[in-house]
Amino acid sequence: MHQTTTGANSMPYKGLILDFAGVLTEGVYQAHEAWCAAHGLDPQAWRATLNTHPEARAHYRALEVGEMSQVEFNRRTALLLGVADDDNLMGRVWADVRPSTGMIALAKAARSAGYVVAMLSNSFGLSPYDPYTHMRVRDLFDVMVISELEGVAKPNPVIYQRTLDLMGLSGAECVFADDHLANLPPAESLGIRTVHVTSPDAAAITLKGLLGLSVSCLA
Repeated sequence: MHQTTTGANSMPYKGLILDFAGVLTEGVYQAHEAWCAAHGLDPQAWRATLNTHPEARAHYRALEVGEMSQVEFNRRTALLLGVADDDNLMGRVWADVRPSTGMIALAKAARSAGYVVAMLSNSFGLSPYDPYTHMRVRDLFDVMVISELEGVAKPNPVIYQRTLDLMGLSGAECVFADDHLANLPPAESLGIRTVHVTSPDAAAITLKGLLGLSVSCLA
């Protein structure tokens, strides 16, 4: 059970916007490294390929905005990695990633206290692996903005404004948490208060303070 108290009537904020990967999830890098090692790859192979290989970067950017299906991304990325089986590659790499209990408790508490709670996520595909369903976070939000469905991804300012419009709030009324520094300045330019997430649990404590929430249980 979550017990919340809020100063929502006196606080300047009315909305909370959360990124997905690295904010609502934990153990991302560890899970990816373990998968790579189990398949005879360098533990950094998944991350290094997606971050530095020109073809892989292009494929990932296309995946984020719905210009490439997850199935096609899986096929092309498996070839770049030298992995024979591309079936549900994304889902297999992400299989051991865990939900962040502290941040999920924070999202539930904020929504119960009357805040509009939104997720703003750069997509990595929805089929066959739907990360939001797999992590059971879909029911946490009043608004879900997923780049694949919008045709635009962070840090493009358009997707931040679209999120605000769907929430029915101004930037100054919202707090946004993301683990990528590059995604924060466009939000700040719209007047949104930002929190850089380096640890989901630590960020949850910071967000509780900003929103005037007290969460007695993080499970």
